[in-house]
Amino acid sequence: MCIPFSCESPVWRPSVGLSLLAPTLDGPEGRQPGVRIQAAIVGARSSRATYIHKQKGSCRARKVKMSREKSMKKGQILTGTVERVDFPNKGIVATPEGICIVKNVLPGQKVTLAVQKKRNGRAEGRLLNIEEPSSLERKSPCPHFGECGGCTYLSLPYDEQLKIKEEQVYKLLKNALAGQSSQWRFEGIKGSPAQSSYRNKMEFSFGDEYKDGPLALGMHKRGSFYDIVTVGDCQIVDKDYRKILILTRDYFEGCSFYHRLRHTGYLRHLLVRKASKTGEILIALVTTSQPEFYAKASNADISAMHEESDLKEKSCQTENEKLIGYKNALLELKLDGKIAGILHIVNDSVADVVQSDHTQILYGQDFFYEELLGLKFKISTFSFFQTNSLGAEVLYETAREYIGDLGESSKEGSPGKIVFDLYSGTGTISQLMAPAAKKVIGVEIVEEAVEAARKNAELNGLHNCEFIAGDVLKVLDEIKEHPDLIILDPPRDGIHPKALKKIIGYGIQNLLYISCKPTSLVRDLEMFLENDYVVEKAVAVDQFPWTANVETCVLLSQRKADDYVEVELELDELDVTSAESKATYAEIKDYVLKKHGLKVSNLYISQVKRKCGIEVGENYNLPKSEDSRQPQCPVEKEKAIKNALKHFGMV
Repeated sequence: MCIPFSCESPVWRPSVGLSLLAPTLDGPEGRQPGVRIQAAIVGARSSRATYIHKQKGSCRARKVKMSREKSMKKGQILTGTVERVDFPNKGIVATPEGICIVKNVLPGQKVTLAVQKKRNGRAEGRLLNIEEPSSLERKSPCPHFGECGGCTYLSLPYDEQLKIKEEQVYKLLKNALAGQSSQWRFEGIKGSPAQSSYRNKMEFSFGDEYKDGPLALGMHKRGSFYDIVTVGDCQIVDKDYRKILILTRDYFEGCSFYHRLRHTGYLRHLLVRKASKTGEILIALVTTSQPEFYAKASNADISAMHEESDLKEKSCQTENEKLIGYKNALLELKLDGKIAGILHIVNDSVADVVQSDHTQILYGQDFFYEELLGLKFKISTFSFFQTNSLGAEVLYETAREYIGDLGESSKEGSPGKIVFDLYSGTGTISQLMAPAAKKVIGVEIVEEAVEAARKNAELNGLHNCEFIAGDVLKVLDEIKEHPDLIILDPPRDGIHPKALKKIIGYGIQNLLYISCKPTSLVRDLEMFLENDYVVEKAVAVDQFPWTANVETCVLLSQRKADDYVEVELELDELDVTSAESKATYAEIKDYVLKKHGLKVSNLYISQVKRKCGIEVGENYNLPKSEDSRQPQCPVEKEKAIKNALKHFGMV
């Protein structure tokens, strides 16, 4: 029998005596409104409690759900204090009505928010106003901070940013590795050598700051899909970027930009890449193939153009003249670096991404060179390369330190190790490992990056590197060599589960995982832990000062047979009944559903409990006869149930 009661006590704990107000109930046991009963709580979890109803001459136990109603509702305006910020940008705000998650806030700020979602006891809100700044804050060095959506921690001292990121990564790893029996070491966070003007690549968008406003070129306004902020004083790039941005915006004033809903317009993006060591600059203007507006802008006599082909020809001619003028204007700029190439890229994709349907070189070449840890790298327009060159040296030095000696293969009599560098980009890691390895095989899905990697290896005189273009999931089936070491540096979303299974299937002793998104990392670590891998050590590396992003480097090793200790136990020494009492069937079902997205029955749970040696009653859920058929728990659900039993400390 489940009866809702209102309770005067804000905290429910076992053995607490309460005065409960009962509602009107139909039937012989119904009570009138306003009647109070005395009760003692015997169990409590979440927002529900079980009590013992104290009656004269008896003490009857009843399972009664007491729902403590929360006053937080969708649309409600609340004020609270930010307790902490979880990765990537989730502010945990404590309000009088409970906890609400809000983006774009800092620890210690007092904020006003509007509740937007409330689901499964979890509330999310939208920031309305910052009532009081955090005691940690200082004046931002960037005039665009708060309006531009690029940076998150620009008003905090750099050491405070590092503390936040370190705590975020440690918290995620600690929760993910709670079930790991062996100890692991977290080595804190390594800061970026440069905190400002550190980026070697920027993608600026064309648009307007408000509807039908003047042309803008820069970053998306915080919280907006359409509005663009011209970031002429951006602090995460050097002044060469800022000069190129302002010149481009001014030069194309009056031209149309690509509208993301109507799919019309000309200007789309400005891509700028600059090497930190060599100073070489690559500039790419990205447009659509819709230059018709130029004919009108140049006051052409449209009425005299009777044929549509005449209009297009005049438009293309005007576009070429405009692009030549743009090239000359860029070359006349006084820059600290040297322009290596100026490109015009045509992109007619409806997606808001920088890609090329056609590329025209207006000046120079479509690549530039950068140096990293004594090696030289040729970087093309779309090649992946760490956006913080000086920070990348810290990251890759850490990777080499974690990997250690590569001189001895796991196969007897075979000198040197075979290394797989999966998601290899332009082959940076591969070439840093090549001098100490027998062979390095890099796999990358972007063909342009693979071609650059091959040329880079040749440029650096490394002849033991092989680079393969293709999806890791498919390419692993084609590689004949067996790796001694695997280095993983996947995109933000992590590794495809099927590819992860193949990687684990090699059964190698050590893996190095470099992640740019720790939430994807901990998801993938779960599968490694389920397959006898353990984390030895981990460290965070700040590649992105002022933003919410952070890199993480993790060393994993496979447990050997001698890592296990054999222990003999008599069954009568085990307190199996205490394990049974730790969680109910309903709690196990609920955990499996939330954690694994699977629905399991009492029958399946009892079958798995028996396998684990947990007492479930002599005849509980057994077949009615020897001949009767009974469904058996599938392997996937059995693993999920065992995970739940471990979670509740029952095995």
